[in-house]
Amino acid sequence: MGMDIKQIQDLIKFVSKSGVNEVSIEEKDFKITIKTAQEPTYVTASVPQQIQQQPIQNLPAAGAVAPTPNAPVAPSTDSDDSKYITVKSPMIGTFYRSSSPDKPNFVNVGDEIATGQVLCIIEAMKLFNEIESEFSGKIVKVLVDNSQPVEYDQPLFLIDPS
Repeated sequence: MGMDIKQIQDLIKFVSKSGVNEVSIEEKDFKITIKTAQEPTYVTASVPQQIQQQPIQNLPAAGAVAPTPNAPVAPSTDSDDSKYITVKSPMIGTFYRSSSPDKPNFVNVGDEIATGQVLCIIEAMKLFNEIESEFSGKIVKVLVDNSQPVEYDQPLFLIDPS
C-alpha cells in the first residue's frame, strides 16, 4: 500500500523533532530511511513503479493565442473578410484621409486603387507620412475615422485585391 507524500513529510518532521538519528521503515513494496544530522535531513526512498508521480501536463500558456482586443478585422469564418488584404499602420500617429481639411479624401470605399497610390497620411511628431498601397484592388472598408490617433500595426483599410 505504501505511504503518501504527506505521511512522509509528517514522519520527517517527527524524526527531526525527536532527535533520533535514523529511522527505517520497510514494507513489502515500500522502503524509506530517514537520517537526521545536525544540518539537513536526508531522505532516501525507494518507491515501486506503481506509485510514481503522474507527469505534470503541459498546459498551454494562457494568453499566447489571445487576439488583440482592438483589432476590428479578425478574419472570421462567417464573413468573407479573409480574402481581403488589411492595410495596417506602419507607425503610431494621427490618421488623415486627405492632405488638408479642404482637400478631398485620398481614397473612399469603392475606389479602385493602384500599387503605390497614397491611401492616407499618418502624422507622427509633426512629420506627415504618406502611406502608399502595396496592392492594387478596391477599397472595401475604411476602418479609422479622419484625424483619429492610430497605433502601430492598427488596421486602416480593407482592400479587395484584384
